[in-house]
Amino acid sequence: MKKQNTFIVAAAVTAAVIAAFWLLLAAPAFTGNEINLPRGVTSQSAIAYKLHMVILWICVVIGVIVFSAMLVSIVLHRKSRGHDAAQFTHSTKAEVVWTIIPVVILVVMAVPATTALVHMEVAPETEMTIKITGFQWRWKYEYVEDGIEFISSLDAASNATRMLDSGTDPASVPDYLLNVDKPLVIPANTKIKFLITADDVIHSWWVPALGWKRDAVPGFINEAWTEVMEPGIYRGQCAELCGKDHGFMPIVLNVLPKDDYRAWVAQQNEDMAQVAAEVERLWTRDELMDHGQGVYAAQCATCHQADGQGLAPAFPALAGSKVANGPLDENIAIVLHGRAGTAMPGWAGMLSDSDIAAALTYTRNAFGNDTGDTVQPQTIARIKNG
Repeated sequence: MKKQNTFIVAAAVTAAVIAAFWLLLAAPAFTGNEINLPRGVTSQSAIAYKLHMVILWICVVIGVIVFSAMLVSIVLHRKSRGHDAAQFTHSTKAEVVWTIIPVVILVVMAVPATTALVHMEVAPETEMTIKITGFQWRWKYEYVEDGIEFISSLDAASNATRMLDSGTDPASVPDYLLNVDKPLVIPANTKIKFLITADDVIHSWWVPALGWKRDAVPGFINEAWTEVMEPGIYRGQCAELCGKDHGFMPIVLNVLPKDDYRAWVAQQNEDMAQVAAEVERLWTRDELMDHGQGVYAAQCATCHQADGQGLAPAFPALAGSKVANGPLDENIAIVLHGRAGTAMPGWAGMLSDSDIAAALTYTRNAFGNDTGDTVQPQTIARIKNG
C-alpha cells in the first residue's frame, strides 16, 4: 500500500510540474512568449482566438476526465493487486451515455463555431474595395474607388540574396523573403472588401494577423473583408504551392491612420500622373538602361536570374537569346502578351509603358546582347492601343 501511495503522489507531482511548466510558457505576462494561436488585429481573428480557447479548454477537460479514469483503473485495479478483468460484452446504458454526451458536447461547440463562420463570411457594409490578383510570383493591387493600381514583388535585396551563389548571408537581409518593393497600404478602423483572383495558377492570399486567407483562382473572384484596428506592418505570403518560386511571393500590409492614408493616396495620384507624363517624352538611352536595370531586377530576375542566364528549361536565358536578339516587334509582343504554354506572363496590364520600354531596352543590350535598340514608352503605348 505504501508503494502504491508513493506512486500516485509521484504521478500527481509530475503532472502538476508539467502543467505548471506549460502554463508558464503559455503566459505572456511571465515570459513575453506564448505557445498559442496569434490573437491577430481584426475582429475575425479575435473571434477565431476566443473560439480556439473555448474548444481547447473543452478538450482539456475531456482529457483530464479520460486520462484520470485510465490512471485510476491502471493503478488501483491492476492484476498485481488481485483484480481480475470483468467479463462482459454489452451495456446499453454505457452506449447511450457515451453517445449522448459527445453529441451534447458537439452541439455546444457548434454554436460559437457557426457564429464565428457567419461573422467571417458575411461582409458588412464596407467603405472601400481592393482587387487582388495573383501572378507568378507577385501580387497586383487595384484600389477600386481611388483608381490606384500597382504590382507588389519580392524586394530586390531578398531576390538578389536568394540567387544561387549570391555570396550574401540571408541573416544579414532584414525580413529576408518576407519583404516587398511596394506594400499594400490600407487605413486603420475601416471596413474593406477584398476581391481576390488569379491570372495564371491558383494562389492563396494570407496574412496571419488578419485571421483568414483566401484562394486566388483563375476565372473566379473570392470575396473577403477586414477591419484592422491597430496601425502597423503585417506580413504574410502565398499559402498555395503555385510553382517552384511560390515561397518568394510575400505580402506586406501597411496599415496607416486615416489621415496618413489619405496623404498616401494623394501622393500615389501624383506619382501616377508623373508616370503618365513620362510616356509623352523621349527618353535617352542611358535613362532607359538605368531604369530598365531596376525593372529587370524587381520583376524579371526572379525567373531569368540576375545574370540573364535563366533556369532551363522552364525559364530560358536572355543572354544570347533568339528572342532578345531577334526582331523587336516579336520581342515586344511576347513581353506584352506572354507566351502560351510557358511561365512567361503578359506584362501589358502589370507594368507601365515606361517600365516595359526600359526593360526591353535593357535586356536587348545587356548580358552580352548588343542589338543597339532603344525602345521608347510611346512605342509601347501605341502598340498596346492597337
